[in-house]
Amino acid sequence: MTVPSLFLVLAAMFIAGFFLGRARAMKSGGGDIRRLHSLPFYYGANVSLTAVIPALGALIAWLLMQPLWIEAQVSELLPPELVEKAGAESLVMTDIWRVAGGLVAAKEAGALSQSELATLSTETTDIRALLGQFGVALAADVDPAVLEAAKASIDLSRAAATWMAAVVLTLSVGGLGFALWRTDKDYRARNVVEFGVLFLLLVAASIAILTTVGIVLSMLFETRNFFSQYPWQEFFFGTTWDPSFSGRGGASKLGILPLLWGTLYISLIALLVAVPIGLFSAIYLSEYAGKRMRSLAKPAIEILAGIPTIVYGLFALITVGPLLRDYFASPMGLGESSSSVMTAGLVMGIMLIPFVSSLSDDIINAVPQTLRDGSLGLGATRSETIRQVVLPAALPGIVGAILLAASRAIGETMIVVLGAGAAAKLDLNPFEAMTTVTVKIVSQLTGDTDFSSPETLVAFALGLTLFVITLGLNILALVIVRRYREQYE
Repeated sequence: MTVPSLFLVLAAMFIAGFFLGRARAMKSGGGDIRRLHSLPFYYGANVSLTAVIPALGALIAWLLMQPLWIEAQVSELLPPELVEKAGAESLVMTDIWRVAGGLVAAKEAGALSQSELATLSTETTDIRALLGQFGVALAADVDPAVLEAAKASIDLSRAAATWMAAVVLTLSVGGLGFALWRTDKDYRARNVVEFGVLFLLLVAASIAILTTVGIVLSMLFETRNFFSQYPWQEFFFGTTWDPSFSGRGGASKLGILPLLWGTLYISLIALLVAVPIGLFSAIYLSEYAGKRMRSLAKPAIEILAGIPTIVYGLFALITVGPLLRDYFASPMGLGESSSSVMTAGLVMGIMLIPFVSSLSDDIINAVPQTLRDGSLGLGATRSETIRQVVLPAALPGIVGAILLAASRAIGETMIVVLGAGAAAKLDLNPFEAMTTVTVKIVSQLTGDTDFSSPETLVAFALGLTLFVITLGLNILALVIVRRYREQYE
């Protein structure tokens, strides 16, 4: 039974459990709702949740653990010489999954029967040609050990799927029967359902935290592997970025300072554009604009947030870059390239305007009107009220909006690729081409990557550095917010 089929079965059990539980509760109460401890809805919901939640949890846990278990079983079948020849076990496992996927596709299409799959051999069949018919392109002939491991993974997947269906259905049917057995007019169904919903809310709230922990741990493990091969002093304090992949010769120089400088330089220019324009537009829309003007201007500004970043990149490449080069950089003798820090910063700032404007507008509107009325009643002008009352009261939210814009600027890639170029260097000239950390993360993980080399693993160290920078921005924002909130608490 496939996973979608199991989800459909669980959905059917959920609906059936609700009506069966409701009917059993009404029957236990003799058809009189007043004799029931809880409303009929809670009895039905209790049976539905008991029949589905444990089974659904088991299904999700099984789907998460099954690939790890199969990989552990298959890796034991690999000859040591095959792993040594490939250079890394992960590369061999990648070939195994590709071959297994192609064989499954061939079987589903009817090109292979179960008996033919069991007797399939590299000596009797051109595996590359067979897999090529189903979109699996291999650079070399399939090793017999890889083929056998792929066939073993298929058998293990099929057996695991059978056991998964059996366990999930058993839990669902057992939960349904147990809940119906416990259902009667005196059963505290409302308490149980409310506790179950509280548990689901707790799980939902934990997903974001667990996801963040998983992302950080994955980067930490790979970053540790990187620093075991490359000195951390040269990474954090090196001023040269020059990765040397196989075939180029020479040792790699992976200093992060040029990338970090380009990231902060471009982000600073973007914020210098976005924050004043966005904040002033938010003040105008919330304090001065009429309803008609606001209804036209606010959606027009928010349209900027819906434009794809690749379009901004093309705008920087075709329009803004040549314009800055022809009217500013070349006449002033500052550069001849249309790709520059200023190009990317200006376009990125335009992209960030709705982030600052829309959020700041909502925050300023949330300031109590009584604060404005009190200030105006004491004789302050509208501008003085905005400057001395409204903006300080809204400052925590405005800082959050600016932080969001800063994080968005630091993580931007496409605008930098097309507008700022790919040169990693330290320079104060805003009309020179530079690059950022995110661009180099993409370039290091593009193409035929070897996850045992420092040239690839450095991408995880760069990602972890960005994470730490963003965390620092959050801490700084919290300090500012707490300092200014003391005036009003």
